[in-house]
Amino acid sequence: MTSLDLRPVPVSVRPARRLPQIVSGLALYGASMAMLTRSGLGLDPWDVLHEGIAKRTVLSFGTVVAIASVAVLLAWIPLRQRPGLGTVLNVIMISITVDLVRAVLPPQHELAWQLTLMIGGIVLNGLATAVYVGARLGPGPRDGLMTGLSARTGRSVRLVRTGIELVVLAAGWLLGGTVGAGTVLYALAIGPLTQAFLPLVTFRRPSAPGRSGV
Repeated sequence: MTSLDLRPVPVSVRPARRLPQIVSGLALYGASMAMLTRSGLGLDPWDVLHEGIAKRTVLSFGTVVAIASVAVLLAWIPLRQRPGLGTVLNVIMISITVDLVRAVLPPQHELAWQLTLMIGGIVLNGLATAVYVGARLGPGPRDGLMTGLSARTGRSVRLVRTGIELVVLAAGWLLGGTVGAGTVLYALAIGPLTQAFLPLVTFRRPSAPGRSGV
């Protein structure tokens, strides 16, 4: 199977197809984050940090996500990373959507509902990641930090990502973020899920003039 090309493509290429895709993908991503926070069974590493900060401040979860995203973008400067439209939309859409969904979705205390939200949230997160990444409109703040550090240090993406997530997980746990079964399941499942969904939703640039993209 040929590997997918996920490099950014100019927004002028098939915008009517790709803009709705990235907006819907980011909205679904925010919804999946809200589901995991309401399950009470553990979050992904970055959301452990976000929740920990939210617990220590008067800020909403979504506001913390937005502030953290901007802080990560500032770290792009010495790494010489350049944001794209997808980067900006990532900051805006996810922070708004996660707060909206959390406002209508109460915390769950019955195990059956907690498991439903945890598993559903992880699967939806994998789909949402594939949808917004597959639009090829630029990386999210945390994705760019990972690829930028990898390029500057010469370390593998896998090693850099693991290091970043261990640091933010530890910091979030110390601040009171929720670490649990969902954290472990997310770490094990998110890669395979995203990889499974990507071929179904990734935009493929036309190979020759006059041919439409997939």
